[in-house]
Amino acid sequence: APHPTDSPSRSMFSKALALAAVVASAQAFAPAFTPGLAAKSSFVSASSLATPKMRLQSAGRPKARQGASSLAMEFLAPPEIYQAVANAGEAKSKLPVWKTFYMGILAGIYIAFGSCLAMTVGGACQGLVAAGNLGLQKIILGAFGLPFGLLMVVCAGGELLTGNAAFMTAALAEKKINMGDLLKNWVVSYAGNIVGSIFLAWLVFASGALAAPSVATVKAISVAKTSGAFLPLMYKGILCNWLVCMGLWQATGAKDIASKAIAIWFPISAFVTMGFEHSVANMFFIPTGIFQGAEGVTWAAFFINNLIPVTLGNIIAGSLFVAGSYALVFGRLGKGKGA
Repeated sequence: APHPTDSPSRSMFSKALALAAVVASAQAFAPAFTPGLAAKSSFVSASSLATPKMRLQSAGRPKARQGASSLAMEFLAPPEIYQAVANAGEAKSKLPVWKTFYMGILAGIYIAFGSCLAMTVGGACQGLVAAGNLGLQKIILGAFGLPFGLLMVVCAGGELLTGNAAFMTAALAEKKINMGDLLKNWVVSYAGNIVGSIFLAWLVFASGALAAPSVATVKAISVAKTSGAFLPLMYKGILCNWLVCMGLWQATGAKDIASKAIAIWFPISAFVTMGFEHSVANMFFIPTGIFQGAEGVTWAAFFINNLIPVTLGNIIAGSLFVAGSYALVFGRLGKGKGA
């Protein structure tokens, strides 16, 4: 029997609620059977029911793609790299002499740290050489050491003659500096490189940091580097600094430290692996050999037999083959010579 409080209007209201529930259920399950229905429906869509966090993520996606796109373009185009190098050379010319010298000392120390690491790791792999794995030992020697030293010069700051050979020449080619500015920078930074490298060589020797296998390797390297003929050493200096300056050139075009590290690592590890000659690295290797008692290696042999020809080769590569080439292609030297 009907409850005394029931009425026709209450009964109709209950039926309406039941019908609404049926319609809502159908609406909820319809997308599974009819693709696109939810998108076309005038009812509340699923996207509007997303949590605030989900909506923030959705809204952030275009920005993430935009950020990735801008990151991909954080490397200068080749003509822009050349201009950046020339501008850097101009800025170097404006440094006071004492700053150029002191930053030269720092650069020499950083390269010496890298050279010391190379001796500590690759120089201790004599077992690989004895087993006939000379190539593997060389790539280990190249991979762990000098790239780390040059990265410190680039990221922390330093005046390195081998890099300045290219940077100052580019500034000269663009008439941003004169020959006096170039020579002053080269001489002062080179003097600083010698002081910093030999200082760290002595410090490493005095500390006893190098293990016996590494000491044997650095002594053998010192003998070999001071026993070569003038021209082959100069040619090895050219080959070396061509790669060094390309690493610095590429690093100048990079905007983040990871890209700079990659730009530096490949060419620097390559020149060490192939046995080319870097004057500033030799300012650590040969003095360390002298301090360790390398047979027949003297300070005179260090300067005359190695440092002079290698430095000449380094300067030729940086100024002529790297800076000169891009000055011709992208700079003033190439203007008026046709397309």
